[in-house]
Amino acid sequence: MTTALAPELTAADRCDRCGAQAYIRARLVSGGELLFCAHHGREHLPALKVKAIDIRDETERLNEIPVSAPMDER
Repeated sequence: MTTALAPELTAADRCDRCGAQAYIRARLVSGGELLFCAHHGREHLPALKVKAIDIRDETERLNEIPVSAPMDER
């Protein structure tokens, strides 16, 4: 059986628990999916491991340093 990978989470993806930006997507054995922020993802991870066929964790993106535009030379 082949399954398509879920696309990368974006700012439009929101935590099903609190509405914050989602960084964790869990595809459930039952066919649905749940999205969680980093906080709620960590909280629910033990239960998700039992009920999910795939967990995509993008919390490492929280540590990325955004690239800013170069400052004007003075």
